[in-house]
Amino acid sequence: MKKLYCFDFDGTLTYKDTMFMYLKFYDPTKFRLQFLRHVPLFILLKLKLAETEKVKKSFIGSILKGQTREKIEKKSLQFFEAHYPKIVRENALDFIRNIDRENTQSLMVTASLDIWAKPFADAFQMQLVSTKAEFKNGIFTGNFIGRNCNGKEKLERIRSEISDTRYDKIIAFGDTSGDKPMLAWANEGHYQFFH
Repeated sequence: MKKLYCFDFDGTLTYKDTMFMYLKFYDPTKFRLQFLRHVPLFILLKLKLAETEKVKKSFIGSILKGQTREKIEKKSLQFFEAHYPKIVRENALDFIRNIDRENTQSLMVTASLDIWAKPFADAFQMQLVSTKAEFKNGIFTGNFIGRNCNGKEKLERIRSEISDTRYDKIIAFGDTSGDKPMLAWANEGHYQFFH
């Protein structure tokens, strides 16, 4: 029996959202300053008066834009080493360790940037489907390649990742409204399964 698992990352496999954690880890001083500057945008976001993708791009760019790929990847590994497996839910880790790898394909599908999500996906032995950071000549532009990987976009990315592969069962795990299209599409959609 061939299965496909689709796991959301932040909040589903982890206890916390990793974006703020990583950006604070990367540059604590800049993080504090830019967080304060972005508070009005965060409020508009809560009130659904601002676009998530624009606010996210602005905040991430305010800290990482102009940084080299080399430095970002080095910091991402340090971040992973400092927080893995502490921030991962124990029952999620147990579940992942018991996956039948021979008959199962596993995707980690996340709105987080590939920058800091990749080491976690590698540790979980999963293919990463995520929001992609844009680099030009080895420098982060502050932009994304394509759209923020959330909501309907998550489903589009999964479909293009698996293309025409046939599965006997597709099982998805998520914990927010951004996971709902993926959960509804799967044969089995589990909401807050590891909580």
